Amino acid sequence: MNFPPKIIENAIEEISKLPGIGKKTALRLVLHLLKQNKDTTFHLTEALNDLREEVKYCGTCHIISDTSDCTCRTIKRELSTICVVEDTPDVLAVENTAQYRGLYHVLGGIISPIEGIGPSDINIESLINRVKNSDPKIEEVILALNPTMEGDTTAFYITKKLKEFDVKITTIARGIPIGGELEYADEITLGRSIMTRTSYD
Repeated sequence: MNFPPKIIENAIEEISKLPGIGKKTALRLVLHLLKQNKDTTFHLTEALNDLREEVKYCGTCHIISDTSDCTCRTIKRELSTICVVEDTPDVLAVENTAQYRGLYHVLGGIISPIEGIGPSDINIESLINRVKNSDPKIEEVILALNPTMEGDTTAFYITKKLKEFDVKITTIARGIPIGGELEYADEITLGRSIMTRTSYD
């Protein structure tokens, strides 16, 4: 007899495809689910099926939603500012700061020639159209992209495309984190911190 049986191996294989879950964790999860009553696994598979079938993306800002209407306007927000992020988890991160009350635009990725992702593969054109046709007028676009080469390439491309519109383009500050020590900061981060220094009030 082979152990684990093929049916368990298949479940382990599928669960271990999830980010951050290795084979050992997948095995623990599979064995845990086997100990639960059938309702537990039924509700889990039903929720996952609903996730695939029912979830939509907002037609305007591309945030995950359960309707195709823009979720940005369902609660009172500042309509003259758009924060551009790579993906939905970034929206949650910004929202958790409770410092931003404007609109969002989810690109759904970043420009990465190595991975074959160009400007037409992500939601840049719809961002340009939002800025162009917005009412009320968009006054500021905040580029909240990861400080990587791909993030910077994407930010540069968007900035170039928005140049023809009368809109302020800003980026989130980069520098030494609170509680960080200078000796452990890399040169690029430290250099950017010095270049983008602010007044000490």
